[in-house]
Amino acid sequence: MGRGDGTGRLASPPDADDTGAGILHVDMDAFFAAVAVLDDPTLKGKPIIVGAPEGRGVVSSASYEARRFGVRSAMPVGQALRLCPTAIVVSSPYARYLEESAKVMDVFRSFTPLVEPLSIDEAFLDVRGARRLWGPPGQIARMLRERVLAETGLTCSVGAAATKHVAKIASTLSKPDGLLIVAEADTARFLAPLSVRALWGVGPKASEALENRGIRTVADVLQTPDAVIDRVLGAAMGTRIRQLVRGVDARSVETTHVEKSIGHEETFEVDIADDAVLRSELRRLADRVGGRLRSHGWEAMTVAIKVRFADFTTISRSQTLAEPTDVGQRIGDAAHELFAGVDRRQAVRLVGVRAERLRPAGQTPTGLWDDDAEWRRVEGALDVAAAKFGRGAVTRANLLGPQRGGGTLPSNPRPAGLDQG
Repeated sequence: MGRGDGTGRLASPPDADDTGAGILHVDMDAFFAAVAVLDDPTLKGKPIIVGAPEGRGVVSSASYEARRFGVRSAMPVGQALRLCPTAIVVSSPYARYLEESAKVMDVFRSFTPLVEPLSIDEAFLDVRGARRLWGPPGQIARMLRERVLAETGLTCSVGAAATKHVAKIASTLSKPDGLLIVAEADTARFLAPLSVRALWGVGPKASEALENRGIRTVADVLQTPDAVIDRVLGAAMGTRIRQLVRGVDARSVETTHVEKSIGHEETFEVDIADDAVLRSELRRLADRVGGRLRSHGWEAMTVAIKVRFADFTTISRSQTLAEPTDVGQRIGDAAHELFAGVDRRQAVRLVGVRAERLRPAGQTPTGLWDDDAEWRRVEGALDVAAAKFGRGAVTRANLLGPQRGGGTLPSNPRPAGLDQG
């Protein structure tokens, strides 16, 4: 089985059977690092870490040369540099990645309109209806890889299978710069030897729970009584995993994307224990979340916070609101309430605010009295100012201060107890 550093990759021969493999999963190879190489070809073949070169940022991506030293996404940059001292740390504006992503997605849509982006650098394609125009799935996958390279200078890995789940596993196993085709009739044989950790949607905790009972592979799951799986994972997850190991996945390629959540988080340059500073940061993040909700026409039914402590222990808390909202003040109030219930025995490294259970704005009838009416007017004016002068041009006075270095504006709230609301 392939690993994250590209060793042990699998690839199909040119004459591989592609019968029934009409779903493609295309995943760009070390996308952020690859864009850095596009901008500076002298980086090619060198270990690259994408992240903040100073301070306490985390690794956004790493080249395969760096991954072979154990560097992984979400790892602190300092730790990554200890593992790979010769690595070069780079960072580009996010707009640069969006620019290359748009080119890649345009290539995908040149083969089929049925494209479902999963993130900035990966997507599902349904090519079953494109056969008469482009040929069988294997041929389409090869042409797509060639065109992506020719038009963007970037490489991608492709999994082709009968379902989204198997196609995603196949693309992972083929990385980097590979193509792995799983004919529909070969699905069971392909899945059987795989680790349960390879199943898309089965997280580390569920995988560990299965492995602790000697259930390590897909074949093991198939041989284990349903009642045992249900006791380990719960009935709902048990049913889901039984479908996955049998190659059953009814999900279609969805071309329209519905946001499930909107959030922002901030990693501090130094661990912070000051309650006023942390509350100010939560308020700032809540304002940003509210602004994004309004710009996209969404309201949230649930507010969640994320807190990471100095020892990297991370907790999350959530609260369902009485009514859906897109008002930053209301989201911030909920975030403060949740934060007040957190047992903080250590300084805090990161905080985040997220709006969840989104729904189109305006669906809830307006009551006779709107407690947020004044804040709606204030935040509406801020939206107008942001559109005209840029985000951060107008903000809460207590949030003014020097930039902390995460690309967020403004940042570094004043440590004095200025945020009481």
